[in-house]
Amino acid sequence: MDLHTISEMIAAPDAPDPATWRSGDAWLGGGTWLFSEPQPHLRRLIDLPSLRWPALTVTDDGLEIAATCTLAELHAFTAPDGWAAARLFPQACRALLGSFKIWNAATVGGNLCLALPAGPMISLTAALDGVCTILGPDGPRALAVPDLVTGPQRNALEPGELLRSVFLPAAALRETAAFRQVSLSPAGRSAALLIGRRTAGLELTVTASVTRPLRLSFEAPPSAAAVREAVAAIPADAYHDDVHGSPAWRRHMTFELAEEIRAELA
Repeated sequence: MDLHTISEMIAAPDAPDPATWRSGDAWLGGGTWLFSEPQPHLRRLIDLPSLRWPALTVTDDGLEIAATCTLAELHAFTAPDGWAAARLFPQACRALLGSFKIWNAATVGGNLCLALPAGPMISLTAALDGVCTILGPDGPRALAVPDLVTGPQRNALEPGELLRSVFLPAAALRETAAFRQVSLSPAGRSAALLIGRRTAGLELTVTASVTRPLRLSFEAPPSAAAVREAVAAIPADAYHDDVHGSPAWRRHMTFELAEEIRAELA
């Protein structure tokens, strides 16, 4: 879609200075959402891929994923030996149900900042203890992924702030994980997407069925009753409601998928 209100498009400087932000600006990553519908409030686009941030950086401490990393790059990533949870990467990418053109343009950062409940990069990074590095006029700050997403298409970024990357710690990547996702139709948007990690107990992340990521933690391997009790404690108004699934159905599927994950990781 042509954005007829845009009067200027600039390359981001080598050292991004969010202090130059002005009303009507937008960071441009892959643009798969930005160009999908009218944006009458925008006047200028600041191109981020021109910064050429390394898409994926492996260290002894874990994995840094640049905000400009595309889904295609993440899907093709070959993890170091022992990173059992890296098997979640292609599963999360496939949950987007996008074409190869979308995969080669859509970015991890864009999926996070758009903050759609069904965003699979939100699910993936929240489940793996992801921590965001955010650049802003007052310098960088760190924010856990569940705290970045505050609601449907709402995030914790202040005007002029920019998501630089999300870091996944090696400790989380080494743990065994399980993935479950369901949609109302065969090619529909995720209505519930849950990821579990086997720790000393169980870390269960609930997304898509709820308006923002929720974490349920168990210090020891939980029983089916314990998981059911924890899911039952999720407030009714936390469940998302749109054409992709009613809150009641999403809640029911959250119970079902949570139990499947518990049983797999037991």
